[in-house]
Amino acid sequence: MLRTIAVTNDLKVITDISITDLTNSNIKWFWVDFNSPTEEETKLLETFFHFHPLAIEDCLHFLQRPKLDHYDADHFFVLHSIDQKTLQAEEIDLFIGINFVVSFHLSNCREVDEAWSRIIEHKSLSEKGHIFVAYSIMDKLVDNYFPTLYQIEDQLNEIEDNVKNESVEKLMDTIFDIRSDLLKLRKTVLPMRELLYRVINSEKIDGIKEQVVYFTDIYDHLLKLSEMIESNREMTADMRDSYISINANRMNKIMKTLTVMTSIFIPLTFIASIYGMNFEYMPELTWRWGYFGVLWVLLGVGSIMIFWLWRKGWFK
Repeated sequence: MLRTIAVTNDLKVITDISITDLTNSNIKWFWVDFNSPTEEETKLLETFFHFHPLAIEDCLHFLQRPKLDHYDADHFFVLHSIDQKTLQAEEIDLFIGINFVVSFHLSNCREVDEAWSRIIEHKSLSEKGHIFVAYSIMDKLVDNYFPTLYQIEDQLNEIEDNVKNESVEKLMDTIFDIRSDLLKLRKTVLPMRELLYRVINSEKIDGIKEQVVYFTDIYDHLLKLSEMIESNREMTADMRDSYISINANRMNKIMKTLTVMTSIFIPLTFIASIYGMNFEYMPELTWRWGYFGVLWVLLGVGSIMIFWLWRKGWFK
């Protein structure tokens, strides 16, 4: 689907204008949105707008990393939105020219729809020009990163509250899932932060300097997101290390118990094995009190081993 917004020189906002009418001299600036475009509509990127082939290729093939490329008078942005359920990144492409913005996305994008509605409903924003449209899209994309991260923080707080009621294995699985989600967010947020840094320091994009305060605000949000991600990753690492230590401590106690039992029974087993060999010439076998004597020896040796281990502090 192809949709258009055009602003005339007298600041009148026209929607769904024919793409061929966008070249009218009365048009001050315009925004064309390629929303799940057909093959025929996609060809307009080349035949009507004459964008660089490399930029068009990036639009159509694979998921690109967030970036900014300059092609003569046109500037190509790759942006990412986040699927709230799967946390998978979805690509949104922007072309910014002297008097236009072209957005391109292969699937429906809520953030672009929100920016579109904002421009239509608040016609005073049309005075800010097409650069403000680019800002609106980026702002909506970044704002929608926060709910996902807040949800992860709630999960971590819930883990801390229920740490005594959950098994270590279940907690470890949950923590590793959270770390995986944070990694997905990190792969989007950090490149987006670098992109916004380039934008606010760019000398090549006309109109940026006049509205740099808006893009700086987005950059500040991305800095906050980066800090939250790193903080949560450190928290999950601390939790993971704590649970590993707890599990190791439990294993040490189990091994300590087994070692104590083994230490006590090794000499007893040695004595019992000697008198269990059934050789013919063993004097103790014919002694009337031999059986009871060996039992007393076993009891004495066992008591001595227990006392010795107690003195060594093995029962603490």
